[in-house]
Amino acid sequence: MNPYLKNLNRIEFLITLACTSRCKHCSEGEHASSGEYIDGSAAVRAIDRVCSEFQIDSIMTFGGEPLLHLDEVCLIHSAAQRWRIPKRQLITNGFFSKNPETIRKAAARLMRNGVNDLLLSVDAFHQETIPLEPVKCFAEAAKNVGISIRTQPAWLVSREDANPYNRKTGAILEEFREMGIEPSEGNVIFPSGNALKFLSEYFEGDAVPPNPYVENPEDIRSISISPNGDVLGGNIYRDDILEIMERYAPV
Repeated sequence: MNPYLKNLNRIEFLITLACTSRCKHCSEGEHASSGEYIDGSAAVRAIDRVCSEFQIDSIMTFGGEPLLHLDEVCLIHSAAQRWRIPKRQLITNGFFSKNPETIRKAAARLMRNGVNDLLLSVDAFHQETIPLEPVKCFAEAAKNVGISIRTQPAWLVSREDANPYNRKTGAILEEFREMGIEPSEGNVIFPSGNALKFLSEYFEGDAVPPNPYVENPEDIRSISISPNGDVLGGNIYRDDILEIMERYAPV
């Protein structure tokens, strides 16, 4: 076993960079590769191979907006459920349709295919371009089918900072509390992509938070697979993921 991955316990799939929002805080910027999305069959093969050798405790699908490709999300979580991975997490902005019946059917599919931890990205930034009512419809549908759901806000500067964005985020979270949906801790916005472009006045001196997305390259606990199949310097569409992992070495 590669010693740099001996503590691996999580797999993440970036389903697509395509998104139904254009958030000014987004670390991915303008979503230049928005037409690409993960190959669900290849993702399942990767899960099967990794789980045959490692004890995986958590799997996550995110984006962009992952529910633009519901079939792929369901394939991944169904495989995770088959391997009895305890935490099967989906991060979504909840806006993929305005049709209530489509929304309810999607929530039911997610439940049947094993999603058991849903983080809903709602805050001042998402709601600049995403209507709240379809998101509330999805949240209620997910709650009704028994998926554990929390809101996942993005905080500017810090959770405690009293800037206008955070005040608006607090008001939005209160609407979901009234539905019985509590917030997670969320995350503090990191200055990259659109955040650096549109919110630069908030990232001066001590206001710059640590980057929460950086793995220790000598102790990889989580691998993240991109829509084009890239991971750890290899590609799951071309190579066996266990071979990629065995070849991995910190740069």
